[in-house]
Amino acid sequence: MVDKLESIVQKYKELTTKIGDPNVIADNKTWQKLVKEHSELTPIVEKYNQLKQCKENLLQAHELLKTEKDNEMVLLLEEEIKDSKDKQEVLEQELKVLLLPKDENDDKNVIIEIRAGAGGDEAALFAGELARLYMMYAERHKFKVELLSQNEIELGGIKEIVFKISGHGVYSKLKFESGVHRVQRVPETESQGRVHTSTATVAVLPELEEVDFEIEDKDLRIDTYRSSGAGGQHVNKTDSAIRITHLPTGIVVACQDERSQLKNREKAMMILKAKLYDFYQGQKNKEYADTRKAQVGTGDRSERIRTYNFPQSRITDHRIGYTAYNLLDFMNGNIDELLTELQLDYQRKRLESQDF
Repeated sequence: MVDKLESIVQKYKELTTKIGDPNVIADNKTWQKLVKEHSELTPIVEKYNQLKQCKENLLQAHELLKTEKDNEMVLLLEEEIKDSKDKQEVLEQELKVLLLPKDENDDKNVIIEIRAGAGGDEAALFAGELARLYMMYAERHKFKVELLSQNEIELGGIKEIVFKISGHGVYSKLKFESGVHRVQRVPETESQGRVHTSTATVAVLPELEEVDFEIEDKDLRIDTYRSSGAGGQHVNKTDSAIRITHLPTGIVVACQDERSQLKNREKAMMILKAKLYDFYQGQKNKEYADTRKAQVGTGDRSERIRTYNFPQSRITDHRIGYTAYNLLDFMNGNIDELLTELQLDYQRKRLESQDF
């Protein structure tokens, strides 16, 4: 690990020199790229400097202990050595986390697709509540939310909704939300007071500005149709809605929420890019494919990553054994604690597979 850290320090010094070079500064695109790379290495270099200082303090304390005769000073030095060793262990662990290969999508915005699963109208109502949960989470963190597409039911629930959340590192925070979410509660229409179980599926995809595969016009079938549902007279009287079918994969994306056909097409293409990236990554990488399959599943009641039990005000994440009893607060977007636990569990598993 030390050799790797030393090479990072050397690269960091080279980047520091380059971003101060007037010739590099004149090339704004190159300069921004180097500044970004420099900022990514900064926390590693700073943490490594702390580790080196800690080791130096430990060495000095050991040297002093060899010659110290005063009992009180010996006790103080022994305590300092213990504290330094504990600090060294923490710093080494933190450095290992910082050295983990970074997910190239972590800094990207996300496209979230939520679909009602098993449970009829109750599932659609729950899907709407999940959408509200993520939108309120975004509001708490001052992220921007943009609705891309939705299909509502008469009772106010949602069969399907797609929206974008924009902000620094959003994908790194929400990527573990993909999967089947299960709700247990007494529906308002239930006269006997029986608890029903329903599901909704959540897919979290990175927004992609550029893709490493071609989307050719000949592979797309684009249909226009008249929008339905809310939106006023103008929406319902023009063929502004767009449905794009990617013929090679069969992936279909529809968007009707904008009055402009051009805007609907732009949004539909944004969603299609994200879905195609997910599809092709799955084709290239079996581990990625298996993970996505495990995350999203089919929407059946038996497949779930999390359960929302309203009678007990309980949230349980089945992947990490997390349980909390603050369901109302959770549904209002206060999900940071669970997101942190999921991130830590992910890091622990990755650390176990790395050879430092």
